[in-house]
Amino acid sequence: MKKAATTMKKSKSGSKDEKGGGAPSRLIDARIKELSDWRGEMLARIRALIKQADPEVVEEWKWRGVPVWSHAGIICTGETYKNVVKMTFAKGAALEDPSGLFNSSLEGNTRRAIDFHEGDKIDEKGLKALIRAAVALNTSGAARRPGTKP
Repeated sequence: MKKAATTMKKSKSGSKDEKGGGAPSRLIDARIKELSDWRGEMLARIRALIKQADPEVVEEWKWRGVPVWSHAGIICTGETYKNVVKMTFAKGAALEDPSGLFNSSLEGNTRRAIDFHEGDKIDEKGLKALIRAAVALNTSGAARRPGTKP
């Protein structure tokens, strides 16, 4: 009896689409609908581009209401604020950014972010390349060794 209880504890609550029948995806849908303005539209567009760039992406809902996209680790988050939709890449400092998309959180050693404001156009090609690079980093051995760049 104890073994069954121990095994059950291993799964993270609310982190995967499995048990709740897509609960994180539904929560993200609800957030987009709840925003009902340019921020919801922007978050929906970013989400679509993430899924296009990585069809195997896993949607998660963490930290009391932050959409998170993962593949062998966190790729990025999609936070919404009054005047900005912030796409934060967990290991952004280790990524090449040839399109110059990162425009926020540039001072840290780990994360980098892209702030989208009302009316901003998305560089779809550049963003997809950045997402694919984040997935490649997560799936490489370098992602598991602190202080190394790919």
